[in-house]
Amino acid sequence: MYSKGDFHLHTTASDGKLFPKELVNLAQNEGLDIIAITDHDNTFGVEEGIIEGQKIGIKVIPGIELSTRHNGESIHILGYFGDNSYKLSSFQNYLKEIQDYRIVRAEKIVKSLKKFFNIELNFENLIEANHGVIARPHIAKAIIDAGYPYDFRYVFDKFLGSDSPAYVPNKRISIIEGIEVLRSVNAVISLAHPTLIKKSPVEEILKYDFDCIEAIYPLNKEGEEERFKSMAKEYGKIVTAGSDYHGLSAEDHKHGYISSSPLIGNELNIFSKKLQLL
Repeated sequence: MYSKGDFHLHTTASDGKLFPKELVNLAQNEGLDIIAITDHDNTFGVEEGIIEGQKIGIKVIPGIELSTRHNGESIHILGYFGDNSYKLSSFQNYLKEIQDYRIVRAEKIVKSLKKFFNIELNFENLIEANHGVIARPHIAKAIIDAGYPYDFRYVFDKFLGSDSPAYVPNKRISIIEGIEVLRSVNAVISLAHPTLIKKSPVEEILKYDFDCIEAIYPLNKEGEEERFKSMAKEYGKIVTAGSDYHGLSAEDHKHGYISSSPLIGNELNIFSKKLQLL
């Protein structure tokens, strides 16, 4: 029986700051006994996290966060694996296509930063420094490290946000496609941070074949946790929780700190049973 879980955590395998081993140890220090590693579009950090968890006595669930597009905005989907199906070559090959496009996207962003803002970055150095795993936070860090006089928030809002002329969306995957590919590898599927959905009613999104909704989230506005839990009950979804921790400090205004929005009690038991952990 587990007592406290955080099911939305990122590592250096995508845009997190901590290596999987470091993340697992921090999770234990913060009183968690079960977590999920949910890097963007890959499972590279999972194995290291699981091994470290076994050493120190914390359960690490393999997970992933996929970015899909719906009604002109990004809808993130979390997948959790109760077995090793995520290792199937068909799934990993699918993820490889997404990862390859991230490189193409990053190059387009770098060129657009030069074109629209006269911000010049060395793309080859950017790829090398981040071991070929590129997301917008890596580009933001590169801008700051290059000596441009901006902080992280300003870079994201001005140069890398969806309203910027330098913005390039991820590979276009529909909600249906994202769910179908996760179903093909026996994933338990959750709608990530519904509070960030702006252009569609959350009720509309929940009509898709999700198992869960991330109702407990650090950036929820007042009353939203109760609202999302009510939706979970209405639509027959399981409640999940996650901090969306990326390992950054106070300037990371887009995410929460690890264990800040935990899943506990009966809600944790229900989710654990869905993953067949109990």
